[in-house]
Amino acid sequence: MKIVYMGTPDFAVPALAALVEAGHEIGYVVTQPDAVRDRGKKVKMTPVKEKALELGLKALQPEKIKKDAEFFETLKAYAPDLIAVAAYGQILPKELLDLPKLGCVNIHGSLLPRFRGAAPIQRAILEGDEETGITLMYMEEGLDTGAMLAKCSTPIEKKNCAQLHDELAQMGAQLLVESLPALAAGELAAQPQDDAKSTYAPMIAKKDGEIDFSQSPQRIERLIRAFDPWPGAYTSYQGKLLKIWQADVTDAKCQEPPGTIVGVSEKGIEISAGGGTLLAEIIQLPGKKRVAVRDYLKGNSIEKGSVLG
Repeated sequence: MKIVYMGTPDFAVPALAALVEAGHEIGYVVTQPDAVRDRGKKVKMTPVKEKALELGLKALQPEKIKKDAEFFETLKAYAPDLIAVAAYGQILPKELLDLPKLGCVNIHGSLLPRFRGAAPIQRAILEGDEETGITLMYMEEGLDTGAMLAKCSTPIEKKNCAQLHDELAQMGAQLLVESLPALAAGELAAQPQDDAKSTYAPMIAKKDGEIDFSQSPQRIERLIRAFDPWPGAYTSYQGKLLKIWQADVTDAKCQEPPGTIVGVSEKGIEISAGGGTLLAEIIQLPGKKRVAVRDYLKGNSIEKGSVLG
């Protein structure tokens, strides 16, 4: 099958590799332009471009797809059977959606119609869903509104975002490759989404990681997992930024003001939250690495009675 693959971040890498391994012809890989990433101030390739070059594939990086006539003509001349997309990062215009004979299919990291949008993995954890998964869907002009072709699911349990991200990326790659023969044969029945059941997963901002200790300890524990690795769940301790990377919910009730440190031990820092308590187990202070509280206490102290935030 002649395929154009479109993707940008780490999430999109496994599917590209899986398509090549399955023997499909990848005429072009389309990814976002190189940009300054991380703190190094250096211009870096996207993860998908790095993988494409490693596989000997041609990479295209249009600034704005809608305004790039040369880009469209290049794909039109290639005449792909399919355009496969995973976390590309730009809205595809109708002329591109209509180009391949088998359509444009997208790997989306949720069980649609739940969590349409940019951050489905984080939102599924944050909202306490028991499971999430991958939806393979036709793309249309709406945001993640296209008909669904296939799904697979996984329990969330106590996974953090990084763990769930990597698992779903592999699941998406497998689901795409396994679905292509039936798609080419016209044997995949597309199921429309029920818009009445749809929810939206907006992009995560750095401020979303700030911990509100008036919320329940259960929700704060989910927030900690949902925002690992970015932006991290954070508060302040004695004027310094404090990130909490792992926590547990205790059975204790507590009427101290939210954010009050009510206990310190090798098990962790016990914090008043929403009428209960949260046990912070792994923390990080500015300029330091993540560390278990028991190890932090070997050379430092945490003041009981201090209020975080």
